Amino acid sequence: MTKTYAGGYRALKGIDLEIRRGEIFALLGPNGAGKTTLISIVCGIVNPSEGRVLADGHDIVRDYRAARSAIGLVPQELHTDAFETVHDTVRFSRGLYGKPPNPAYLEKILRELSLWDKRGEKIMALSGGMKRRVLIAKALSHEPSILFLDEPTAGVDVELRREMWAMVSRLRDSGVTIILTTHYIDEAEEMADRVGVINQGEIVLVEDKRVLMRKLGKKQLSLQLQAPLDAVPQALASDALTLSDDGNELVYTFDAQAEDTGIAALLKRLAEHGIEFKDLNTSQSSLEEIFVNLVKSPQAEKKPAPGAAQEVRA
Repeated sequence: MTKTYAGGYRALKGIDLEIRRGEIFALLGPNGAGKTTLISIVCGIVNPSEGRVLADGHDIVRDYRAARSAIGLVPQELHTDAFETVHDTVRFSRGLYGKPPNPAYLEKILRELSLWDKRGEKIMALSGGMKRRVLIAKALSHEPSILFLDEPTAGVDVELRREMWAMVSRLRDSGVTIILTTHYIDEAEEMADRVGVINQGEIVLVEDKRVLMRKLGKKQLSLQLQAPLDAVPQALASDALTLSDDGNELVYTFDAQAEDTGIAALLKRLAEHGIEFKDLNTSQSSLEEIFVNLVKSPQAEKKPAPGAAQEVRA
């Protein structure tokens, strides 16, 4: 799928993506990468220039009513009728999709989002975090099978973020497919089953989160030395060792996926040079570090896309 705007700007370039039923898929990318454009096309807000999109098996153009009824969208921007009450705006959203009234279901949503006590208040009287909860309630009002969360926790406090994470996990467990965009990489690391990285309108990588972190992550072994060093001995200079500024710590960086990391051999060589340590610990790259490296060098991990790749499935 591609999207070219007036003036020739290509926001999306040959997107080929399939999102699995019942998974949490995190779509990561810097500002302007094409995340919101992609979501807007799938949700029927923006038309693609080329390609085809299927949502729950329904073509979003030929069978747009069924496709849109399968999708719930929580947009980035906080916009809703300021003079409506919480309950009325959520009930109205359900009615827009032709769903029959279901007071018990709406009550359940509002309670899960801690909005039940606010149901009679007007939107304009709510805090920013509460307004964002209302947007989520509106998106869920018609019981969609696919839920898009476009920066759902932007500008909300840590407690609300945790509540939303718990709710998203419950939705996934109930079979809802969730596509999440976020600038909080720890959010993707906490919740996602798979991660897709988009940069400059192209999909750089799609991978299972745990596989991605094993495949592209680096591990570090940090050794707290008994006595400070002035420099790494010349004989050890090729061992990916770095010395802290104060000379009290040696850090060995190695591939997290490598079966033979050479740690035992390294420790033996350090002992042969009279270098003793009093403590050690290991750490592994976070998803944020992997993401930053991918965006800096998008071609490094990118596989050539087939020329006929023009379909997006959710």
